[in-house]
Order: sequence, then C-alpha cells, then structure tokens
Amino acid sequence: MALILAFDTSAGHCAAAILDGDEVLAAQAEEMTRGQAERLFPLLQAVLDKAGRPLSDMTRIGVGTGPGNFTGTRIAVAAARGLSLSRDIPAIGVSTFEVIRLLWPGAAAAVPAPRGTLHLLRPGASEPEAIAADAAPEVKLPPPPVELAITIARLAARVDPATCAPPAPLYLRPADAAPPRDAPPEIVA
Repeated sequence: MALILAFDTSAGHCAAAILDGDEVLAAQAEEMTRGQAERLFPLLQAVLDKAGRPLSDMTRIGVGTGPGNFTGTRIAVAAARGLSLSRDIPAIGVSTFEVIRLLWPGAAAAVPAPRGTLHLLRPGASEPEAIAADAAPEVKLPPPPVELAITIARLAARVDPATCAPPAPLYLRPADAAPPRDAPPEIVA
C-alpha cells in the first residue's frame, strides 16, 4: 500500500496530510498569510508524528501546485522536489483545479485571485480565465486546507509517477512584485 505525504501552501495556509491507501492517518492545517517557509517542515514533522510514521516510510509525495500565492506555491513545490530527490521517491504535482474537479465533477472550478478576481476553469475547458468575482457564474471554490491536502494525496495516488514530470508551480499570470527602489550598492575592487 502506498503511504503518501501531501502538502499545500498555495494560499493563506500551510496544510499537510498522510494517507495509507484511502485511510487518512493524519492531517493538519494552519491559517497564515506569511511564514509558510518557516512553518512547513515543522508542520510536516507534526503530521508524521501524529501518524506514527517516519518520513522514510513515505512512498510518494503529493504537492499543491496552485494557482495561488506566488511565493507560497514555490515553497511547497521546492520542498516536494527536495524531499523527492533526497528520499528517492516520486513527487506528484496537483493543481487546485484538479482538486475541485474531483470533489465536484462537472462544476466550474474557481480559485480566488488578487483584486477581486477569480481564476475560473469552466467545465470542459483546458485553460482558466480571469474574471471579476462579482461576475462569476455559480462556481466551486477550493475546499478548506485540510481537505485540500487530503484530496491532493488522493489524486497523487492515482498517477503513474513514470508518466509525469516533476511538480512545477501553476502560474497563470506573472508575479506582480515591483523592482527594488534602492540603487544597487557600489562594487569596490
């Protein structure tokens, strides 16, 4: 049976779950708008401890790839790829759209975006579109963070790792970070 460690930091949370087949051994989430990088590994250890299983028992990693917070998504994907390489186990990327579609087949899947917009993936569509949240048709939003992590694990269990690329963040638009305002320091030889 596959033991799957799954986690997600693509929104205002840090969430993790461990599944043994269909059985949820442990799951935990913490709401946070920042600090996921510092909190992810202690949270993973807490979930491993709660499940009574060491990291070395895990046979697969599932990771949320977004869309979502630019930095949060990179944190989770980098952690999954690092664990995958160091433990020599596959890491499977799962988008929030895939989670929504598994939980609510046929529904329009929407992920909150900045400035009152949504990333909307309509039924049958392969590419999401950005729309104003108040103009959205009836949509399904991501589940609570614990359920999100559990569903990421369930989807990761269904994938043949030999057929998928390493996980990568799902970016739907470029980062909106401003360039630094300070002049670079003078380099003295």
